[in-house]
Amino acid sequence: MRTLIIGANGLLGKALMEQWEPDQVTGVGPQDADIRDPDALRRLFDRVRPQYTVLLTAYTDVDGCEKDPRHADDVNRAGAIHVAEAARNAGSGLMFLSTDYVFDGTRKTPYEKDDPVNPINVYGRSKAEAEHGIREILPACCILRTSWLFGAGGRCFPNTILELARTRKKLIVVHDQKGSPTFNRDLAPAMIKLAAAGAQGTLHLTNAGACTWFELARELVRAADLAEITVEPVTTAEFPRPARRPAYSVLANSNVEQYGIFMRPWQQALGDYLAERRNVPQVQGSMAR
Repeated sequence: MRTLIIGANGLLGKALMEQWEPDQVTGVGPQDADIRDPDALRRLFDRVRPQYTVLLTAYTDVDGCEKDPRHADDVNRAGAIHVAEAARNAGSGLMFLSTDYVFDGTRKTPYEKDDPVNPINVYGRSKAEAEHGIREILPACCILRTSWLFGAGGRCFPNTILELARTRKKLIVVHDQKGSPTFNRDLAPAMIKLAAAGAQGTLHLTNAGACTWFELARELVRAADLAEITVEPVTTAEFPRPARRPAYSVLANSNVEQYGIFMRPWQQALGDYLAERRNVPQVQGSMAR
């Protein structure tokens, strides 16, 4: 199956490119095609002629989206719809990567795939609107929601924590936001399996288990043998950010079990993440989420 990955140079895209069959996949980044440009996308699809497309490209800086909602809409909503239209015109299937931030965080139990969305920030709203637009264009698409993505060679919360630990003995991390960390190298093969199975509809896919950002940071410091580093909890109110975050955005994973996908706990993934990170020079982090 000829597959096109849009956003192949990102944290998840690189993992997908490494694990997908190389003779079946073409990966592109922003330099190859701007998803805001329908004509550029048409040329891309004419050249690649994909049977299946995976859309990863997004503006994921949550606070940046809040400060520049127009750019967030241009990329996350309008750009995604342009890709869906190009995929439809080319006769290609589509998998769209979405987010736990489409939910408002008022629940106390994991969100099911059919629960109503109610985003509380610009980023979440742009992704929710993209989901809606894509479904109208390609009803047989696969919309895959994940959360708290991390990996060794990109911008993510664990890399930020480890970078800060180089110069600080005490780290302050919020303890009243709860979600499910997801390792890029666990998510990638599961996505490939879903694509091969022709999965349709909305699905949730994260590593098993849930934690707060504080609990994730504390476990990360412990697993990295950084005994000299202290991690202290703080409330969201004490650590204000431009964009509101859902207090609880854990996603229910049982919907993917029908495809033979059973994700391991996020704690187990940390060991592989740390082992890989030791071999990645000058890893840079960002607290985008």
